[in-house]
Amino acid sequence: FVFGVTSALPLITTAVSILVQEKKVPGVSRSASGLPFTIDDAAFRIGTGSKGGYGSGLWKKAKGQTRELVDAIRKPSIFLPTLFIFCWQATPSSDTAMFYFITNKLGFQAEFLGRVRLVTSVASLAGVAVYNTWLKSLPLGKVFLWTTIIGTLLGLTQLLLVTGVNRTLGISDEWFAVGDSLILAVLGQISFMPILVLAARVCPEGIEATLFATLMSISNGAGLTGNVLGGAVTRLLGVTGTDFTNLAWLVLFTNLSSLLPLPLLSILPPSDSRDAVDGKKSGLLKSGLGGHIGSAGKIQDVDNNPTVVNTGNGSWDIESRKDGKKE
Repeated sequence: FVFGVTSALPLITTAVSILVQEKKVPGVSRSASGLPFTIDDAAFRIGTGSKGGYGSGLWKKAKGQTRELVDAIRKPSIFLPTLFIFCWQATPSSDTAMFYFITNKLGFQAEFLGRVRLVTSVASLAGVAVYNTWLKSLPLGKVFLWTTIIGTLLGLTQLLLVTGVNRTLGISDEWFAVGDSLILAVLGQISFMPILVLAARVCPEGIEATLFATLMSISNGAGLTGNVLGGAVTRLLGVTGTDFTNLAWLVLFTNLSSLLPLPLLSILPPSDSRDAVDGKKSGLLKSGLGGHIGSAGKIQDVDNNPTVVNTGNGSWDIESRKDGKKE
C-alpha cells in the first residue's frame, strides 16, 4: 500500500504538468511539413530534403548541439562558474554516519524520521520563499558567502546532539533533531537557490535546456563525490554503524570543509543584477542585438534592428525602428 501511494504521487505531478501553458519561443518555427523544427540562429537545420531525410537532419542537430555544448563549456564565463558549482557541492558529508547514529545509537524509529522528513520538506518551501522575497536581488557571491558561513556554524550544532549536551540543556534528542533539521533545511534551500540562478545565468541562447541539464548533472555528480569523500573520511576516523567515538571529529571536519570553496567566489560572473538575469533568461540580452537598455525600459538598438520594448505588464513587444510600429 505504501509503495502504491508513493508511486502515485509522480503520476499526479505528470497530470498537473499537462495544465502548464507554454509560450512559443521567438525565432523557432516549424518547417513547411509541420514536423521538424527549423532554428534560425543555429549552425544546423532539421530538414526533410531529398538527401538523408528526417533522420539525417536529426543526426545533424544532435552533432550540432553537442558541438555547441562543448564549445560553451570551454568558455571561461561558463567553465569557471561550473567549476565553482562542482567544488561547492563536492565537499565531504557526514550524513550517512549521522543517519546510523540517530537510528542505532539514539533509537529513532521510521515513523519519527518520516515526520522529520515532512518538516524539512515544508522548511525547504519556506527557504524558497525567503530567498524569493529578500535575497534574489542580492549579488550571488554575497549570498553564497553568508549562507556558507551561517550554514557551517549551524551545522556545528550537531555536535551538541552527538555529545549529548542537548540533554544537559534540557532538550530531548527528538526535539533537538526536529529543530536542527528545520533550521538547516531552510538554510540549505536558501543556499541551493543561487546554484539554480547561476546555472540559468551562464546558459547561452540556443542551448539553454541542454546546458542547464548538464550543469545540474554536474551538480548531482559533485554531491555524489561529496558522499564518497565523506565515506572515506568516515572510514579513516574509524566511525562505523556501532562505533561513534570519533563522530564528533567527523562532524567538525565535514562542516569546516564547507568553507573551502569560498576563495573561488572571485571566479563567479560579476553581473549580479536581477534585470540582467531576467533579460538573459528571456533571450533579450544576446550579443547579436548590439544595443543597450535605455531608461524607458527598452533595449535600444544601434544597428537599426527592431527595438524590444518592455510594456510594463511583464511582457515584451517588438517595435520597428523605422516606423515605430509594433510587429
